[in-house]
Amino acid sequence: MKDFQGKTVFITGSSRGIGKEIALHLAKAGANIIITGKTTEAHPKLEGTIYSARDEIAQTGAKVTALALDVRDDAAIQHAMSIAAQEFGGIDILINNASAISLSDTTQTEMKRFDLMFDVNVRASFAASQAAIPYLKKSSHPHILILSPPINLNPKWFKDHLAYTMSKYGMSMCVLGLSEELREANISVNALWPKTTIATAAIQYNFPKEVYQASRKPEIVAQAALCILKQKVTGQFFIDEDILRAQGETDFSKYAVDTSAQLKLDLFLD
Repeated sequence: MKDFQGKTVFITGSSRGIGKEIALHLAKAGANIIITGKTTEAHPKLEGTIYSARDEIAQTGAKVTALALDVRDDAAIQHAMSIAAQEFGGIDILINNASAISLSDTTQTEMKRFDLMFDVNVRASFAASQAAIPYLKKSSHPHILILSPPINLNPKWFKDHLAYTMSKYGMSMCVLGLSEELREANISVNALWPKTTIATAAIQYNFPKEVYQASRKPEIVAQAALCILKQKVTGQFFIDEDILRAQGETDFSKYAVDTSAQLKLDLFLD
């Protein structure tokens, strides 16, 4: 079913991982896709570039373009939005997926790493949403989806990686604020977070190998994203497994990296 036929989706951090998987699912559902990211040349450790992602998505038959974008540069965000809107006649959906991570305590967090997380996670989510609003107001199905967790004030989520937690909750605060600010404009703003860790480069390089094996594939997040984006709902913090269960899905083994491993609950979920 082409549920998103003709809709244009702008996705930050979509050269690999969850961002690329969401792009692929939306492309198969008929959407026009704007892939963005910093990776324009092959990385020695990280697979994929914005161009390889573009080529893979193009194989679905979807219209797709790839734009080099550093989300720390708000002028570049505005320029990329303008190019995308000119090429496809507007923007209907923004997915703020780009994120930086450092699971370090306060004494081990260099300030340049602190700044990176706040620039990529909080500032970029705000800036991309700000730049998208004029286009979304013209859409018949406007939606902002931010990949961020429900705000959980259990101190255990602050004690080991304070800076990262604050930056992810900053993204979640964008959901809280924008959903109310944009309610009268009928622009939906929601959050999505995985119930388990997801097998991405971030997990591969920031956690032990056992955690990667105990993770699910990015497909589960992409499936959940499509379920959310079909709805006219706002201000909600969705968990991928929960929304898929609500849609009638019962077999989640197909999403596991290793079906024999005990799944690892993701950060910020008790």
